[in-house]
Amino acid sequence: MFPRLPFAHYWRSLRGSDRFAECLRVLLALNGVIVYGLSTRQTAAMVPAMLGVIACALAETEDHWRTRIGTLLITLSCFAGVAFAVEWLLPYPVAFAFALPLMTFVLVMLGAVSARYATIAGGTLILAVYTMIGTDQPQGPPANVLSEPVQLLAGAAWYGVLSLLWSVLSPQLAVRHALARVFDGLADYMDNKAALFTPVRGADRDALLLTLAMQNERVVEALNDTRIVLIDRIGMRRPRGATAARLQLYFKAQDIHERISSSHYPYAALAEAFYHSDLLFRCEHMLRLEARQCRRHAEALRLRIAPANGTELRAAQADLHASIELLRNEIQPPAKPLLRSLDALLRNITAIQALLEHETSPMATVTGDDSALQNPAPQSLSEAWERVAIQLTPRSSRFRHALRLAVALMAGYGILHLVHPQHGYWILLTTLLVCQPSYGATRMRMLQRVLGTVIGVVIGWATLRLLPTAHWQLLLIVLSGVVFFAARLRRYSIATAAITVFVVLCFNQAGNGYEVMWPRLLDTLIGAAIAALSIYLILPDWQGRQLDQVLANTLRSDARYLEQIMAQYVHGKRDDLAYRVARREAHNADAALSGVLANMLREPGRQRRGNEDLLRFLTIAHTMLGHISALGAHRQAIGSPQARDTVTLAGNLMVTQLEHLADALTAHTTMSPADGELQQSMTPHVDGIEDETARLVLGQLALIMAHRDRLAAVVRDIQAG
Repeated sequence: MFPRLPFAHYWRSLRGSDRFAECLRVLLALNGVIVYGLSTRQTAAMVPAMLGVIACALAETEDHWRTRIGTLLITLSCFAGVAFAVEWLLPYPVAFAFALPLMTFVLVMLGAVSARYATIAGGTLILAVYTMIGTDQPQGPPANVLSEPVQLLAGAAWYGVLSLLWSVLSPQLAVRHALARVFDGLADYMDNKAALFTPVRGADRDALLLTLAMQNERVVEALNDTRIVLIDRIGMRRPRGATAARLQLYFKAQDIHERISSSHYPYAALAEAFYHSDLLFRCEHMLRLEARQCRRHAEALRLRIAPANGTELRAAQADLHASIELLRNEIQPPAKPLLRSLDALLRNITAIQALLEHETSPMATVTGDDSALQNPAPQSLSEAWERVAIQLTPRSSRFRHALRLAVALMAGYGILHLVHPQHGYWILLTTLLVCQPSYGATRMRMLQRVLGTVIGVVIGWATLRLLPTAHWQLLLIVLSGVVFFAARLRRYSIATAAITVFVVLCFNQAGNGYEVMWPRLLDTLIGAAIAALSIYLILPDWQGRQLDQVLANTLRSDARYLEQIMAQYVHGKRDDLAYRVARREAHNADAALSGVLANMLREPGRQRRGNEDLLRFLTIAHTMLGHISALGAHRQAIGSPQARDTVTLAGNLMVTQLEHLADALTAHTTMSPADGELQQSMTPHVDGIEDETARLVLGQLALIMAHRDRLAAVVRDIQAG
């Protein structure tokens, strides 16, 4: 007897994948093109129509159907203008050589308006190259100059209509998948955070904190993506129904993120103090159970089912309470500051558990502007133009990338005429897809592209030898197109191999499948080389040149976040828009620093600046943000006027010191260490303060001050280097 295959499990996993819907749309769209081409005997139109489907799918954004109508019209308008322009100018190489870089520069700069326009611009550039590739057909360019652009646009419009109908039928699909990615990211963050509580002497906690900072970047990115999707669904209307429920879930995820990123006491000191206790093991166990519950939330969102509540969480919480009470009742209990931090840690973990077990969020009763989301899209044409105009400077990373890509494509166009004009447009496509804004991303994409193309050519050659029948090849065309979209975001080498097979089989329908193989491989190597040279020679965007600004922005964002928090210890807790914006900007700055350092580590050695010092800065800055987040997690009004004044003064001093350190980085001045008297005056004390909340705040401010001093020392080392 053969074991029964868990088909239901695999089907559920497939249906819950965030790539399933897009792949199914591509499958239907490509099949529709093939069915139409075979039934009407217009097989010559199938290849450009399928390329139009691919281009439109690449330009697709996760919009609500009301927004998607306008987005689709803009996309098709850009496609039409570029396709007809390319078709008309292609017979005039000199004119086209000047028009191509101009068009590239304009479209890349258009992406400064918003992420939606950046996606449309990228798809439009791909469609422009697809229009050029139409000349690769053995019969040459069509007699009617309008026929190929019309076929490309027909394929794009067909996919666009299909996508629009899909959006009407499943308006909440993108929101659910975006929220699922947030909870998956939170689960990974919790698992990494749990490892810090393991009471093991000699553990490399700096490495664990660095991993945690990198993971925080992914959580922040998922939260930002979810916010954009929710804003598109809400618009100017008051959220209701499913959208209101998803909005509350987003606020819940934000609160969990603030709480799980909190840091109440140095982890090494905790491990040393409770080395012989089971307390930290119970904290670790509790966090891992909460991570599992986050994954259940993610799965429930993808499958549209109710999340299962784990009873083991309540038992673990009771055990953790008992462990702390046992410590408190010992003959020689831990020091009061340590017990105070443990109590705050327990309240925080318990609050996360309550958020995961209940559908309501802290924002459930908040209405009006306090529940609003900050819309990042331009609100007028003048604002859109201002965003582009601000980027029209060589100091802008987008401007440098636009100019670099324009010159690279112009150079590729010249080289293709020297190598082989018939199939040379693959050089342009490779250059376009490989050339990324940063050196590290370009190098990684180049290696993936070359490897995928080699694999795809081999598979394509084997397919033509083993399956010479056209009908089998049509099936593989559809499957390779679907595999491309399934893998393009996470497995680019596999995606490149799939699209190479797609291209080889498409061109074989016109009788030249073998002819396109080796030119495709050669053109990939040439295009990748052009992209690599351009990122190295044309206004290189070395990350080290912007590090001072990124470091300063991190400190200023932390200062604004802390300022918002301290105000709420005076007036009471309120998750209003100003507070949530400050919190988001602080985490965005932390994520940006993580991304810049990751990119810099992939750059040539002579372009790097003090790798170890910068990694130390990231680790310390993320830990300091954790202490600030702990203050945000325990916000409440302080009743005692004396304690409130003391806390306010200490908080204002801390905000000022963070801003001074940021100013020193921006001005490239040396940050001198504070003398003993000044240091003592700025260090918050708890003597004479009876209010427990004030004691907790002052203790956290002391930890923030210590980390600020460590950051100042690292800044001096960076400037000295």
